[in-house]
Amino acid sequence: MNDIKWVYAFGRTHTDGDRSLKTLLGGKGANLAEMSAIGLPVPPGFTCTTEACARFLDSGGKWPDGLHAQVRAAMRALEAETGRRFGDPDRPLLVSVRSGAALSMPGMMDTVLNLGINDDVAEGLVAETGDDRFVYDSYRRFIDLFGDVVMGVPHEYFEDVMHALKQERGAASDADLTAEDLRELTDRYKAVYRQHTGFMFPEDPWEQLHFSIEAVFKSWNSGRAIKYRQINKIFGLAGTAVNVQAMVFGNLGAGSATGVCFTRNPSTGEPVLYGEFLVNAQGEDVVAGLRTPEPIARLADLMPESHAELLVLTRRLEQHYRNMQDIEFTIQNGTLYLLQTRSGKRTGPAALRIAVDLVREGTVTEAEAVAKLVEPPHLDQLLHPQLDDSDVAPADVLGTGLPASPGAAVGRVVFHSEDAEKARAKGEPVVLVRVETSPEDVGGMSAAEGILTSRGGMTSHAAVVARGWGKPCVAGCGDIVINYRKRQFTNGDRTIKEGEWISIDGTSGRVIAGKKRLTSPSFDATYHTFMGWVDSHRTLQVRANADTPADALKAREYGATGIGLTRTEHMFFGEERISAIRRMILADSPDERKASLDVLLPFQKADFKGIFRAMEGLPVTIRLLDPPLHEFLPHTDEEIIHVAHDLDVPAKTLRTKVMQLHEFNPMLGHRGCRLGITHPEITDMQARAILESAAELFAEGVDVRPEIMVPLVGLETEFRHQAARVRAVAADVERTVGPLPPYLVGTMIEVPRAALVADRIAQEADFFSFGTNDLTQMTFGYSRDDAGKFLVPYLSGKILPVDPFQVLDTEGVGKLVEMATVAGRSANPDLHVGICGEHGGDPHSIAFCYRTGLDYVSCSPFRVPIARLAAAQAELEYGVREPA
Repeated sequence: MNDIKWVYAFGRTHTDGDRSLKTLLGGKGANLAEMSAIGLPVPPGFTCTTEACARFLDSGGKWPDGLHAQVRAAMRALEAETGRRFGDPDRPLLVSVRSGAALSMPGMMDTVLNLGINDDVAEGLVAETGDDRFVYDSYRRFIDLFGDVVMGVPHEYFEDVMHALKQERGAASDADLTAEDLRELTDRYKAVYRQHTGFMFPEDPWEQLHFSIEAVFKSWNSGRAIKYRQINKIFGLAGTAVNVQAMVFGNLGAGSATGVCFTRNPSTGEPVLYGEFLVNAQGEDVVAGLRTPEPIARLADLMPESHAELLVLTRRLEQHYRNMQDIEFTIQNGTLYLLQTRSGKRTGPAALRIAVDLVREGTVTEAEAVAKLVEPPHLDQLLHPQLDDSDVAPADVLGTGLPASPGAAVGRVVFHSEDAEKARAKGEPVVLVRVETSPEDVGGMSAAEGILTSRGGMTSHAAVVARGWGKPCVAGCGDIVINYRKRQFTNGDRTIKEGEWISIDGTSGRVIAGKKRLTSPSFDATYHTFMGWVDSHRTLQVRANADTPADALKAREYGATGIGLTRTEHMFFGEERISAIRRMILADSPDERKASLDVLLPFQKADFKGIFRAMEGLPVTIRLLDPPLHEFLPHTDEEIIHVAHDLDVPAKTLRTKVMQLHEFNPMLGHRGCRLGITHPEITDMQARAILESAAELFAEGVDVRPEIMVPLVGLETEFRHQAARVRAVAADVERTVGPLPPYLVGTMIEVPRAALVADRIAQEADFFSFGTNDLTQMTFGYSRDDAGKFLVPYLSGKILPVDPFQVLDTEGVGKLVEMATVAGRSANPDLHVGICGEHGGDPHSIAFCYRTGLDYVSCSPFRVPIARLAAAQAELEYGVREPA
């Protein structure tokens, strides 16, 4: 084990690594090595690898063999390069200890500054610099950071002591404390440390270093770091690296400073140096907010030479990394040092402008801009109204749920769907608040500006429907309790009654009291230029899930190349339609059922014609009825009495039918193709509505491309039965209406057995579309509506790396997708294959679909641009595929 290299040096005289070792050295360590290698002014140091962190954590906190010796050797080399000695009062060496994972996680892990100082070293530094104030300012900072980061003594305890001393001295700010005051403060900090740890503050610099490295390793598993990785879907990383670097000091007086800058404005993308700095300060002061920083342009007045050098170096870094950079710097007595560079975080609008500008400036190619400079979440920001955070006070936040559908909505609270619809008819904006939603609520969901539920997960009914419509939704907000009877909800401290204004943020999951300002999405020439580049590097097609002509038009506007899923059941929830479907359910004979379905036929035709017209020239995949019939019936006694009156049937009759249709596990029950087989008149009516509307439009010269999809097939005989019904209807339509355009009949692969016998089904089917929501449920044996009860501990305990309902499980569910695709095409080389589950809009899942050879993905209209970008990025990463 001793021959494993755990430590990599960087500096002017010797650098072991470069930016290609990002996985091993972390982003910060790799970039420090890179900057050192190209001759930039970087304080020297060394990096303990992410593998060392992983070994330390896996062994329960034991240092891997050889790490101690390599750290000591690296420190001796650092002493030689700097001409200073670690722990020696005569020209002492102080260091910083910082974290740095392979992917940027700002603020999530720990940092210790000024390490190596003790009483003797402090006096040595006073003798060297003649600046007592600087030395004891650095010493007290180190005690604070070491106590907080390494020993768990809250920073507030040290702040309380600082505040008390300032009051005693009549000092308005930290800068007003004298050198003697800071000596006194250092002693008081030591007392705080001893009081809360039971130990004297460590004087041995090697002991300080040992415990600080351990603390940074451990910070990888801190609650905030784990949560950050979960939110940002960061997985598969070994741990954090630890960067030990010679200190340079921005707190040495008026000729010293520290700051952070971006090579372009991270909010707008404007090509100007953007940032802020503080004179006579250390890095933590800039982000702590204890002093008001100066804008970076002010540095030109105060330190013109350093400002001019910073402009040159930042331009050089942007050219070298071919991306906008986020840079930390320190000026020590007029000498500029760079402490870190990384690709800067930016808003969606800024990301697009930076990408287009860098291409036009000749810094990157179009392909590089698409592959590296814009991330899918950047586009997500552009596609939905957002809350103006400047209008949101912390006290207004009522609770936080799951960010189920991005964007923001503002409206008055209503608790029932019919109230939402009435409000919409009056032009009043509302937010529908429910414990959970069902298909019965789609009218109110459509009418509402946004949806809030106290139960349910990221793939609950509310979440799936809201994302499909691009409607903001916060799901599973357990911070609130809803009382339908009193028409109010509460978080325990504040009660919101029906009619009061709230705002919801589906991007962050926040629920906010009051009517807050929104910013509207817009698409400028920069967006269209960039998306043109995206499409030029993409062969994987992107379709949309759309149930109405308006959805279809929105999908087309966002660049969809077809409709991958139209859910016909959502078309049944109008007043006349729902009555007809309920009469069909209550019918005692096929003839009675057909009579009720005949009432629905013209409604379905009108819907399909609208979608076909909106998508002229593009394929439209329409799924036959999928949910069980009981979802169209009332459930409570009050609702049963009301609906029975509307249908003019005895309430007892309706109640009996509800009981007859009750299922213990509806997901595995009488639904999908099983309904079509036991009630073939349903399949016949829907097929006729699709094909008659197609034939009539075809006669008008409209380019119609219908694809009829049979759901929940598990047996080739099931598909054969339903396909025969569809094709028989098609033959009759051609006789009675006129010629049909070419049409396809295929199936949704969502039952694992269908994936296993895909070659048999493909002999009859024209296409497969993987319904990965149900395929994931049935493969894992998880109910997506109930999985929230155990997914949180599964994720935090690393039982699962990610939520499989959000990111496709490529090892299990993905294997079924791959197997079915290969088997299906072996039996039918012309088979079209796509995906229409929630995963169709997830970038990680889209990359898998590209590698597996699928022809298209389908997602909600509002995720189409994101899917287009993800598809292009997959192609640029994995190369152009051979034609399927």
